[in-house]
Amino acid sequence: MDRLYLKAALGLLQLPLMVGVLVLLPAGTFDYWQAWLFMAVFFTVSLALTVYLAINDRPLLERRMRAGPAAETEPAQKVIIRVALLLIAALPVVSGLDHRFGWSQMPTAVTIFGNALIIIAYIGFYFVFRANTYGGATVEISEGHKVISSGPYAIVRHPMYSWALLMLVGIPLALGSWVALLMLGPAIAVIVWRLIDEERLLTNNLPGYADYKRAVPHRLLPFLW
Repeated sequence: MDRLYLKAALGLLQLPLMVGVLVLLPAGTFDYWQAWLFMAVFFTVSLALTVYLAINDRPLLERRMRAGPAAETEPAQKVIIRVALLLIAALPVVSGLDHRFGWSQMPTAVTIFGNALIIIAYIGFYFVFRANTYGGATVEISEGHKVISSGPYAIVRHPMYSWALLMLVGIPLALGSWVALLMLGPAIAVIVWRLIDEERLLTNNLPGYADYKRAVPHRLLPFLW
């Protein structure tokens, strides 16, 4: 098997284990249907998007596989991504603890809605990847990199982060935890921090990006910011 595809497959197979550790271990039980549904949904949408990239955009799949603090080239981004990963991991951990200690009582309909938000976010990721083959997991200027202003990039400058925020809202809801929603504030702050530092790099090093910023004034939310 091709090494890239093998790496992608192993990453997918690690997802259930990783989510299980972050959710079921803090929950202290396997009797947690919200966690099992969340894992099924998260694995399915991740698999679908990975298969799409493997078939249609191998270079982008390769860029997406280079992720984490060690893959970042900008010193500030190494710090930002470490903090971001800790805060994102806290969402399922706190949700699991919430389930163990019974802090929240969430209606089933809200849990289903949370999973729907995750699915919608991944559909959004699909449109982002279809429009932008340079959308790697690290903040860098790739060879041949150019400004993308079509598709979702005609609406906001950072649609990947916009959909990521929706996914982050969906995770605590899917896991049945009102308490874990409190982690969203710090997580959003770190995403904004990453976004602003990324814009500094793009403005200084990517020809045409300053003009693009003037043409598309909103970063994350249409008509708001």
